[in-house]
Amino acid sequence: MVNTLMAGKRAQDWANLVLAVCLFLSPWVIGFAAEPVPTWNAWIAGIVLGALAVAALSAFAEWEEWVNVVIGLWLIVSPWLLGFMANMNAMWTHVILGVLVAALSAWAVWDYRHPHSAA
Repeated sequence: MVNTLMAGKRAQDWANLVLAVCLFLSPWVIGFAAEPVPTWNAWIAGIVLGALAVAALSAFAEWEEWVNVVIGLWLIVSPWLLGFMANMNAMWTHVILGVLVAALSAWAVWDYRHPHSAA
C-alpha cells in the first residue's frame, strides 16, 4: 500500500517537473520570448515549480503541493493580471500549463488525504 501511494505521488511530481521545464522553455518554443512580462512570468514560475517538484520527489510534504496549486492558479489568471492576454500564444500556454499544474497538485493532495485501501 505504501509503495502504491508513493508511486502515485512520484508520478505526479515527475509530471510537475516536466511541466516546469515546459513552462521555462515555452517563451522560446512557443514564440513569445520577445515580450518580457510573460517570459519572466514563465521563467520564475517554471523555476519555482521545478524546485518544488524536486523537493517533493526527495521528501513529500503536503505544503509543497498546495504551493503548486497556488502557482497553477496564478498561471491561469496571470495573463489578465499582468496584461498579456492579447498575446494568444503566451496566454494559452500559461492557462493550459496552469490548469495541468493545479490539477496534478490537487490530485496529489487528494491522494495524500484519501489513502487507497489494499484490494
